[in-house]
Amino acid sequence: MRGTVAIVLASTALSASAFTSYANDFIDPKIILSNGLSNLTIEAQETIVEWAEDLAAAGPWNVTSKPFTPPSGTKKDYMSFAPYWWPDCSSVGNTTALTQNEVWTTCPYVVRDGKFNPDAREVNDIGNFESMANAVFYNALAWATNGTTTYAESAARFINTWFLDADTGMNPNLNYSQMQRGPTGQKGTHTGILDLKCMAKVVSAVLLMREGKAAAWTTELDTGLNSWTTEYIGWLTSAGIALEEKAAPNNHGTFYYNQLAALQVLVGDNDGAKATVTDYFTTKYLDQIAANGDQPLETARTRPYHYRAYNLAAMITNAKIGDYVGYSAWNLTTHKGSTIQTALDYAMTLGPGTEVASELYPNIVAVGATYGDAKGTYANFMLTKAGDGYVADAQFLWNQPFSDSGLVKAPTSASLEPVRNIGGAGGVRPGLLGATVAGFGVVAVLVLGA
Repeated sequence: MRGTVAIVLASTALSASAFTSYANDFIDPKIILSNGLSNLTIEAQETIVEWAEDLAAAGPWNVTSKPFTPPSGTKKDYMSFAPYWWPDCSSVGNTTALTQNEVWTTCPYVVRDGKFNPDAREVNDIGNFESMANAVFYNALAWATNGTTTYAESAARFINTWFLDADTGMNPNLNYSQMQRGPTGQKGTHTGILDLKCMAKVVSAVLLMREGKAAAWTTELDTGLNSWTTEYIGWLTSAGIALEEKAAPNNHGTFYYNQLAALQVLVGDNDGAKATVTDYFTTKYLDQIAANGDQPLETARTRPYHYRAYNLAAMITNAKIGDYVGYSAWNLTTHKGSTIQTALDYAMTLGPGTEVASELYPNIVAVGATYGDAKGTYANFMLTKAGDGYVADAQFLWNQPFSDSGLVKAPTSASLEPVRNIGGAGGVRPGLLGATVAGFGVVAVLVLGA
């Protein structure tokens, strides 16, 4: 592990035990494995190691630990409940109190957009998948940046437990994802495809271990996961609810393309992945951004700040996968003449209100790194809104080049320990990161976007 890193804490700093679960991302492994990482990202590297260790301590995760069995009769089938659907038992005619299971199966369910039903987490395959994806993502990154084998071993073990183990491995379908419950709702719905949106993170981790030749990523694991993925791609491109999700014009459709393209990359079908991202950018994308940069389908939701940032993350992920397979999407314009950058610039003009401001920050860094930031607009926004902790956020590592606002003085050849330039008169002194900060702003442990 690299030397102890320290930073002067910003007012938005968090404890080291917290981590940021980004809505989605895809990392070209060459960015990390090229040995060309900027010294200015060393604080982000330290954050990744901290998050990797914290997450690994909580694993592994699987689909068979849930307390209820899907209608198929096997817990190996993934299962989740639609988060914004609530029971209306007024017409049931019961004379005694209904049990929880009776409510789930006999009361009609109605949607309340943006109002999360807490009992949806009685079955938490969705949360467990999110935890697994993050643990795999950060542990693979930790291994790739510092070479400690235990991180790759953790990532490989978590993948094996979730997907491949004979007793705990998930069946390759989402037939029971985001069930709406009620007398007619004991089957999955198209919105449930979103549950596995973070496959792009898992794929990024596998590519890092595969192309970096991690000893823990064995031929047996690689072959097994390719086989599982090939079967799941077949389901994802043929099942009725999957095709309904593909047709969704908003963030649901955008994330569907994230998932499919990333999985095609995993099995080596780069031509298929290129066709997938091309399909997205020549269909759905064309109607998602207005001339002024607004995303009308996301703005219409009950949490517009969140949904604009959410769909932006998915658009950016599709563009990054496009880069990986040889399709340049960043300057493609919608029917209204707008680009991903236009959408980001518009989103930056709107305050979060009571929503979480930091959801937009990774998009800002990604856009600034891709389109450039000659006037310092994006870096100044980050420094002003996110505080000086933004350079220690994990995604600062792979969303480069992006300005560090002069906060980090690159380490000399004699030492890998960075120091923080505490603004003003060139004063430089060691910082305090280590055990006191892990990122910026408010951490979103799980972002629901249905």
